[in-house]
Amino acid sequence: MSSLRSRLWGAAFATPALDALSPVARSNFTHLQLDIVWYGVLSGSIIAFLQIYAVRIGANVFQVALLSSAPALVNVLLGLQAGHWLANKPLNRITFVTALWHRAGYLLLVPLPWLLAPAAEAWALPLLVLLMSVPGTVLAVAFNAMFADVVPPEWRGHVVGRRNMLLALSQGITAISCGLIADRVAFPASYQLLFALGTVAAALSTYHLGRITLPAVLPPRVGRLLDAEQPGLLRFFEGSRLGEGLRFLTRGGGQQLLRSDLLRGPYGRFMAVYLLFYTCLNVSIPIFPLFYVNGLHLSDGDISVGRGIYFATMFFGSLGVQRLSARFGHRGVLAAVAVMYADYPLLLSFSQGPALYWTACLIHGVVVGIGSAAVLNRLMERVPADDRPAHMAMHNVVLNLGTLLGAGLAPLAVQFLGLRWALGLGGALRIVAGLALMLAG
Repeated sequence: MSSLRSRLWGAAFATPALDALSPVARSNFTHLQLDIVWYGVLSGSIIAFLQIYAVRIGANVFQVALLSSAPALVNVLLGLQAGHWLANKPLNRITFVTALWHRAGYLLLVPLPWLLAPAAEAWALPLLVLLMSVPGTVLAVAFNAMFADVVPPEWRGHVVGRRNMLLALSQGITAISCGLIADRVAFPASYQLLFALGTVAAALSTYHLGRITLPAVLPPRVGRLLDAEQPGLLRFFEGSRLGEGLRFLTRGGGQQLLRSDLLRGPYGRFMAVYLLFYTCLNVSIPIFPLFYVNGLHLSDGDISVGRGIYFATMFFGSLGVQRLSARFGHRGVLAAVAVMYADYPLLLSFSQGPALYWTACLIHGVVVGIGSAAVLNRLMERVPADDRPAHMAMHNVVLNLGTLLGAGLAPLAVQFLGLRWALGLGGALRIVAGLALMLAG
């Protein structure tokens, strides 16, 4: 217990020599912490419940899959161009402006039930997410690059550790609170309150992003970020922590980022395995909300408890990554945890009520906390330090293609197998992908 307390304190509240910080750096760190608190409220409200809302108004698996895949489609089309365009631009200003445009879309969610019939609304939601993803893609790249420029390498452990803890707390508390509200207020007013809360949180998060100032001298662009916030990506559930390395898209120096020679070597085979993993991972994601509502008939309160458990255990799981990697190596940790991604869809497929759903959330939070870091640690281990922009650009394409392919397979699985068996298939596919990572990753 004392070891756990020391790791928690070290990750989030151990403070280096604060006197060494300039007033600008101190102000930036404060705004980064307040940003993550409000982003957690946004994540625990709108992002956590948008797919659930879509199902409750009658969205089918294809429409839910569109919600999952729309941001990935835009990222494939615009991500590299955004990186080129952002090179040598004022990243703090662009982060603020694109956050304003991206998050303005959340405001439209509040009156949507008054403006459209449920059937039309089920189509309007994916379209809105698609439009939001255009500035959102630029925001995701700009914020990732700005964070690296604002926080020096020697301070990243302190700042990121504190931000990740604040995010876990605000996500969990918000998700549970929103579920309790949704259970006590008539539908759809309950979700309009939830969307209003998320919109206010998005505005406050954006305000703090706008207060960040770039230092006169930029720090060395080295090391990992491991920050859990991925603004603009609108990825649901497990995919939300896999956007690491977007800042490298701004560092191509005018050179071509997508290179065919990378596909012909060992890195190409490595990316093929990652594509399989991301594809298999995303087959189940559009099915989960449909199964919660139409299969298990869970209340919003039941779902929110699971969300809170998941957010908490994901944070605690991430605390053990460094120790596991030091003992077993990045590849060893990845090999051990990759197959375990199958736990969630498989446990859900046997569930008959909230108890096993909550158990699955408890276990899977730990798996994702370790696994998402292991996937990225192993990736960075395979990427040469002198050619990171091109290699990370290839990974960005693979990640988003995998999201698109997986989401595209979900409607077929549900059509031919039904919800419960489609979840079982999703779990089996994750086992196959995990074994592939174990052998070739």
